[in-house]
Amino acid sequence: MNESQPLDAIDPIRLTRQLCEIESTTYHEGAVGDFLAAFLAGRGWCVEKTPVPQPPESATAGPRWNVYAGAAGQTPDLVFSTHMDTVPPYIPFSEDAEFIYGRGVSDAKGILAAQVAAAEALRAEGFRIGMLFVSGEERDSAGAKEANKAPKGSRFLINGEPTENRLALASKGALRAVIRAKGKMAHSAYPELGESAVHKLVEVLARLLALPLPTLEDVGPSTLNIGQIQGGYAPNVIADKAEAQVLVRLVGDSAPVRSALVRAAEGLAEVDFTLEIPFVRLRAVPGLPTMIAKFTTDIPQLSNWGEPLLLGPGSIHVAHTPHEKLAKKELLEAVQLYVQVAKRLLA
Repeated sequence: MNESQPLDAIDPIRLTRQLCEIESTTYHEGAVGDFLAAFLAGRGWCVEKTPVPQPPESATAGPRWNVYAGAAGQTPDLVFSTHMDTVPPYIPFSEDAEFIYGRGVSDAKGILAAQVAAAEALRAEGFRIGMLFVSGEERDSAGAKEANKAPKGSRFLINGEPTENRLALASKGALRAVIRAKGKMAHSAYPELGESAVHKLVEVLARLLALPLPTLEDVGPSTLNIGQIQGGYAPNVIADKAEAQVLVRLVGDSAPVRSALVRAAEGLAEVDFTLEIPFVRLRAVPGLPTMIAKFTTDIPQLSNWGEPLLLGPGSIHVAHTPHEKLAKKELLEAVQLYVQVAKRLLA
């Protein structure tokens, strides 16, 4: 980088557009990682691309990466981090005078752009800053788990998710389970000759919906969602197998919830726990507005990257919907907010 010709300041709205024009649904983050690595290297950052393994079901999706950027040979005091992947389906970018629209504008490519702009402003003032952008957050935090194997020694991690520019005081955990019921296939005219797995599963799910789940006064209740149900072959066939995908948002230890799910299925189905992300409490910064994040983040998987904070522009209420949008004003305010919080942490 030629010191006599400083680079222009980053336009977060333009960078968000560039990122959103690259489709990067989970498992397909390779292209956006390549773009981001080249973009940051071109602005004088020392960039590392770390491969993130693909699961067997997406092995043909091609390579994907985590992207880390910092100063060569320097240990960062603070690292900004968010994720490059989005949920499907892809929604093209658009904008008007007030808002930007499209998949990822709020979750989390607008956040990523704001963090890059903030990191450059802080670097220009002599702060030791890094950036970590990961793959796979929307599915299983694969990128964060990979990154946690090689931390950079930072004291603080500011993770970005849509919190409406308010610091999160806590983030709910997640417990994902598959409920599988087995039966015996038969002609539906003779149900006595079969054993319906669907009927068993329906009974278990009714029990799950009636469960009293843990609650915390300052955080709220645990919640349970039955997200997917599969089973059977036709209305005139007794089903010999059926399963459901269940997700519980945790507000504490998972042990009592696990026990409750197993008891609800006892004698009717098996429970296989496929993912757990713990509930976390987070620090506040005096004078800044706060919130409770009812969603989960990569923070529990980045435990080696310093004391975590959770902050970002945008609303979780429009993330993962066809109406995802982000106010331009809020995006620009996020840059200054990231700078402000970083300076207060590093003072």
